[in-house]
Amino acid sequence: MWARRFVSLNRVALISFLFAASFALASPRAASARQQTTAPKAEPQKAEQSQKVEPPQQRQTQSQQQADGPQQKATVPAANGRASSSSAPPDASGPAVQVSEDDERKPVITHTDLVTLTVTVTDTYGRFVTGLAKNAFTITDDKDQQEITFFSDEDAPVSLGVVFDVSGSMGGDKINKAREALAKFIETSHSRDEYFLIGFNQRAQLLLDHTRDSDALMQKLTFVQTHGQTALYDAVYLGVNKVTRGVHPKKAILLISDGQDNSSRYTFSELRRILKESDVIIYAVGIVDSHDNNDLGYGGRAILEELAGVSGGKAFFPSSSAEMNDTFERIALELRTQYSIGYRPSKFANDGRWHRLKIKVQPPRGFPRLFVRGREGYFANNTPRN
Repeated sequence: MWARRFVSLNRVALISFLFAASFALASPRAASARQQTTAPKAEPQKAEQSQKVEPPQQRQTQSQQQADGPQQKATVPAANGRASSSSAPPDASGPAVQVSEDDERKPVITHTDLVTLTVTVTDTYGRFVTGLAKNAFTITDDKDQQEITFFSDEDAPVSLGVVFDVSGSMGGDKINKAREALAKFIETSHSRDEYFLIGFNQRAQLLLDHTRDSDALMQKLTFVQTHGQTALYDAVYLGVNKVTRGVHPKKAILLISDGQDNSSRYTFSELRRILKESDVIIYAVGIVDSHDNNDLGYGGRAILEELAGVSGGKAFFPSSSAEMNDTFERIALELRTQYSIGYRPSKFANDGRWHRLKIKVQPPRGFPRLFVRGREGYFANNTPRN
């Protein structure tokens, strides 16, 4: 279980660390990616100290249950920004939530006088690394190194949009396995996470507005009926608009789908642009089964990987129920072990130009190589986009 096995590396004798590292290399289970590594805190002007491996620590949370307000019917924006009625929408217990046309036409705005990044760091085994100091990170904005003015590695809650494919091809065992894995995700998530639920077939529909009641979310999915085609781009667009207005600074979308888009009003290019303008991270899970593992195809996989990659997230393609459960738990754990980093661009100009970012991390001395992932850039535009 991703949430139940952690390794904490602290400062003691270097010999102990080397011994533990050699043991990890000799034992595949000990080197499993189902662990979290905590880097030693750097202390200036002190003699260098080494690290030891402590026993794994358990870390589990239960989602807080809090009922939200009444729910009404939803509408979905068309490509021209106007809301359109949802024909043959996903079926669920009770009405969906009303989404006003004015609300959906509000643009995503990036205020780039302060650029904020959500950064994931892993080691060579894929374990998440926490406890790094601010000076371990280097950020360049169009090749100009920036001064980090905000830094946090707290376990912070997230505003999360669950974007769930309920098209006809998700019927039977697929949707059941996806629901079970989503329950694992919620078990591992922060107790103060805020959820939005969007179901989509040939139309996207907001099934549950902002709530911390994870039981209500799972209950909605229990009654969903699968049918129709796949408006994946429309659903992600709606998800970005809702999550951007969430209460928590960290924002993400968990996209669960088994195929390519074949029914959206928005195009891939339009959606990609919106993702590049926002700070919403996409985690995409491609759902396949053992009887037909080619549902996504190369095109579908590439789409999910691109949408996730441009946002600083990641796409996963589990091939079994066990792997799917691990994938969902891993995503939940990643959201709880990330760094929040902010800076004010040294050469900021409100010219709408794309700025490419590069994030580097320098591991502490004696620590193995580390890998960092975050958004690839931003548009220098702090005014609404029409």
